[in-house]
Amino acid sequence: MAAMCLSSCSQVPAQLVWHRALWPHKAYVLTELRASKLPGHRYRIWMTSPSSQLLPLKPECVRELELELEGAPLETNPQPLPILSNPQDKKGPGPDGLVRDSRLLSYTGTVTGTLNRAAGLYELDGQLGLCLAYQQFHGLRRVVRPGVRLELQDVHLLQSVGGGMRRPMLAPCLRGAVLLQGFSRLAPETQPSRRAPGASLYEQLVWEHQLGLPLYLWATKALEELACKLCPHVLRHHQFLQHSSPGNPSLGLQILAPTLEVLVPPGCPGRDPRSEILEEPHHCPLQKYARLQTPCSFPTLAALKEEGKCRAWASFDPKTLLPLPEASHLPSCQLNQRLAWSWLCLLPSAFHPAPVLLGVLVPSSRKGCLRLQDQSGSLPCLLLAKPSQPLTDPGLIGCLVRAERFQLVVERNVRSSFPSWKELSMTGFMQKKQARVYVQIFLADALILSVPRPVLHSATSSRPPQTEPSLPEGPHIGQSRLFLLSHKEALMKRNFCVPPGASSEVPKPTLSFLVLGSWLGGTQRKEGTGWGPPEPREGEDSDQKVLLIFLRSSVRWFEFLHPGQLYRLVVPGPPTPMLFKEGGSSCVSQRPPELAGCASCLTVQDEWTLELASSQDIPEVLAISRALPESSLADLLSGNFTDSLVSFSAEILSHLWIKPGSSGATRRCVKLTVALETADCEFPPHLDIYIEDPHLPPPRGLLPGARVYFTQLEKKVSRSHNVYCCFRPSTCVQVLSFPPDTTISAPLPHIYLAELLQGDKAPFRATASCHVVSVFSLQLLWVCAHCISICPQGRCTRQSPACPTQTSISQASIRLLVEDGTAEAVVTCRNHQVAAALGLCPSEWTSLLELVRGLGRVALQFTGPGAQPESSAKTDEPLTLFLWTLCTSFSVLRPIVLSFELEKKPSKIIRIEPPRLQRFQCGEFPFLTRVNPRIRLSCLSIQEPEHPSALGALVSSC
Repeated sequence: MAAMCLSSCSQVPAQLVWHRALWPHKAYVLTELRASKLPGHRYRIWMTSPSSQLLPLKPECVRELELELEGAPLETNPQPLPILSNPQDKKGPGPDGLVRDSRLLSYTGTVTGTLNRAAGLYELDGQLGLCLAYQQFHGLRRVVRPGVRLELQDVHLLQSVGGGMRRPMLAPCLRGAVLLQGFSRLAPETQPSRRAPGASLYEQLVWEHQLGLPLYLWATKALEELACKLCPHVLRHHQFLQHSSPGNPSLGLQILAPTLEVLVPPGCPGRDPRSEILEEPHHCPLQKYARLQTPCSFPTLAALKEEGKCRAWASFDPKTLLPLPEASHLPSCQLNQRLAWSWLCLLPSAFHPAPVLLGVLVPSSRKGCLRLQDQSGSLPCLLLAKPSQPLTDPGLIGCLVRAERFQLVVERNVRSSFPSWKELSMTGFMQKKQARVYVQIFLADALILSVPRPVLHSATSSRPPQTEPSLPEGPHIGQSRLFLLSHKEALMKRNFCVPPGASSEVPKPTLSFLVLGSWLGGTQRKEGTGWGPPEPREGEDSDQKVLLIFLRSSVRWFEFLHPGQLYRLVVPGPPTPMLFKEGGSSCVSQRPPELAGCASCLTVQDEWTLELASSQDIPEVLAISRALPESSLADLLSGNFTDSLVSFSAEILSHLWIKPGSSGATRRCVKLTVALETADCEFPPHLDIYIEDPHLPPPRGLLPGARVYFTQLEKKVSRSHNVYCCFRPSTCVQVLSFPPDTTISAPLPHIYLAELLQGDKAPFRATASCHVVSVFSLQLLWVCAHCISICPQGRCTRQSPACPTQTSISQASIRLLVEDGTAEAVVTCRNHQVAAALGLCPSEWTSLLELVRGLGRVALQFTGPGAQPESSAKTDEPLTLFLWTLCTSFSVLRPIVLSFELEKKPSKIIRIEPPRLQRFQCGEFPFLTRVNPRIRLSCLSIQEPEHPSALGALVSSC
């Protein structure tokens, strides 16, 4: 008998009540038992018969007999029972490299709190956690509450399980026992049903998904966070925590599924209750565990937005945004202008634990943008289906979006009055701070879940969110018509004509946008769940243009409408004749002049809806091109203004806010510098785009590194013959891709200077190995940081009115002639680049500037073999002689590696001058040759060559 493990069980229904009489550590007598073997197990168990009886044990009436079993003897287990060890002693593979064994013990304590009744989580004696989920405790759930005293036998003790739980946990498996030692004196909780809401879902996590205790504790905490985010104003608790079935999956489990699939190993065997009770050595889900590092969290949108703001302002450092070598030479207006706008992009990896973005997608009728919403609030979002694929399906409204990969963008706007770079560390000069927070998501990286309708209104607003309007229940009636969208205008406030009979009040500008498209086919009526055949079009052209006006609540469709897409305009209710034609009941005579000539002009009503149609809806769509219009490079950079509206795609290089009064600006605006995307140009030209009121603030997503498609910008030419563009009411912006997560700057191409004479084929920025031939001019000066007046001895010379500040800054410039054997170029170096051009170390450069401070300004013009100083300097002054000697020495006239950009942008419409004939005299012989025009460059940096040429080495040794 010592080698046999025998247990007893009953399969007689009348004997099942014995479990209420049996008590651990008490002795009983069971009569007329028989030994049986369960299929799949090597142990025998005692089985009762219908005539078996349960009697209390009387030792004087019991006689011990030798047991004889039929059949072959049972195999003994050659392995000894494992010795329970300290959890810290067992190490092995796991999430944090540590796998531990739980301890089996007995414990008696009092329930002091209910952590999660549906999940079976309680608090014992104020210091221990109790998890009853691994036992079927349906009856105990109605009894266990604070004040109940429990005796736990063969319960597992798990310490440091992680997953958001810090206290030790007690968890009985199916072999353990939970005994009720005393009832609670507290009043029972009012619970209408026997089972707590969501109890079946928690049981499913344990029994079907085989979650260990650390992962189960994290899952219960995550479900609590999700319930606080969504219930009860977005979802009902029973909708969110319902039991999953093949045809009706639980929404809560769908949200956790992507994380659980990664953490739960595939092919994990299911729980076998008989083995868990009978097997020796004991095996159960609680025997071994590993500390769980919290895999992710589901913060509220309000908390995520606030965290983004806090991190953005915590990382805002003017000295970081403006490095010292550059900032020390900037006047006050340029200094504050450079600080006016900045941005911060936060990835989920920047948080610990990584947040999972979750919210219901709703459109805003007040702003025209899309928002993710939960009970805490809303967060604006910019969505793309994929790179270069905009969001076009309005059916996504009201769906739940779950994203692990996203970009949390914080745009910082600062109004400051820093006198100079010396005060950048003083926060008192920052007068106003604003932040615009939004998220950027690719739907290809997100999980889209349908939310059971109807969606209830948000707890933070008295008005319901703008969910997708749905037709009433029952037989749907309505009519629709297909249209192909060709152009969409900007979302802005516009004035519209007041129709006859309207209110006499002065109309106010209304947020609206216009759409130009073409009707495809005739009107279709609702037939069951689909649409009937198009009605014949009498007297209509095959390409009938339509102008749709969206205002008031219909502004919610702005983010879903994009050129080149096919849509269906749906009007619910009884069919109305001539609804989509000129003179219909919804038509208004408010056609903008720039879009005149449309056969129909409709104002989209609030109850009308939009659907994304497909090419199968109408055959003639197949022959229509949906490509976005692009202006050619020749049209963009030419002086021809027959068509001043241009469209193109480009990558944003920089984003700069310009204040009134700075750089000659009369009003505030945003300047975008973009690189055009053209297939016929290896090096894309650069272009400036200006955004002014009433188009401010600019649309979301116009960040450096983003690819954007601009439609119908107005092309202009400056007085210096430079092409630039401006926003107009007809302009529309479509973001094609977000900035890359990792910004790795590509090295500048290394070229010969002659390649810059090839026009459009030349790069805008590059590097060249060249030699400094001569110095054309040098200027060193100290100016007032406020009014840029000359400051001798550090004092501003402006008299009327007197300058409010006496802070001076140094500025410098030098013009060099360089050549590399293929061409010549005039290079302009400014401020800290002048020190590198002169070959001075930082201490020497600082000493030179201090010598110039007394004079205020020193300028030299090198027009011949000698220096011709201007009136601000005297030829016999030691400083002038030193600069003349330095600029003509081999310390300056040396080989260098020059990084530069073109002084004139490639958007110049002036053609490159052809080579000119020039006469040279070499001894007694004259030569006539063609000489290319000198190229004008702006210096980016000057480096010394790693391997000087033979000429450079010879010059250095002289």
